[in-house]
Amino acid sequence: MQMDTPQHTPPLSKEYIRALPAFQNLATAHILVIQTLEQCKAIQAELTSIQVFGFDTESKPTFKVGEQSTGPHLIQLATPNQAYLFQVSSEILDFLKPILENEQQLKVGFGLKNDTHIFRRIGIQCNAMIDLSKSFTSFGYRSQVGIQTAIALLFQRYFAKSKKISTSNWSVQHLSPQQINYAAADAYAALLCFEQLYQQQLLTTQLLQQISRILQGSADKA
Repeated sequence: MQMDTPQHTPPLSKEYIRALPAFQNLATAHILVIQTLEQCKAIQAELTSIQVFGFDTESKPTFKVGEQSTGPHLIQLATPNQAYLFQVSSEILDFLKPILENEQQLKVGFGLKNDTHIFRRIGIQCNAMIDLSKSFTSFGYRSQVGIQTAIALLFQRYFAKSKKISTSNWSVQHLSPQQINYAAADAYAALLCFEQLYQQQLLTTQLLQQISRILQGSADKA
């Protein structure tokens, strides 16, 4: 999905965004739901070779004041052709820890501050995490931008966000097709946004320097 970067005066209205053509998510055949360590091991080699992942997590929502989340319950990684949805268990967390902590594998997404806090609480120090939320100053946005607005700005597409799905129970054993599609889209769209921002040289100098160090380190290691 390659398009010229449009120029807009912010903010885009909700009406404008909803009127755009729909965002095209990965096909179901390219979304892999992973529930066991055996499934993890089967894709270990391909995951190790990936340099940049779209990244997101989902957790069972909390509704009471002071209630602490028991998440993450789902961890999403995406490439341009595949989304991997890991239903969290202690074994799967142990498997993913080297990827999350790997300083030579980029994990890109939106609003990652809370994710890194959650992982730190369970003993995982995330590295090479790139939060794209503040990368839209060239469009006139000084504050954080969500993925829906980002897709509208970069691709002129409507990225539908369902509150019903986002606040559903992500700890269930069998995710619904709607949950699977929603979770995959979040990570996949984040990767597309990163690629477009990077190619159009719209990322901040600080982020570009960080990315350059990571990618150079990966090249040196190879």
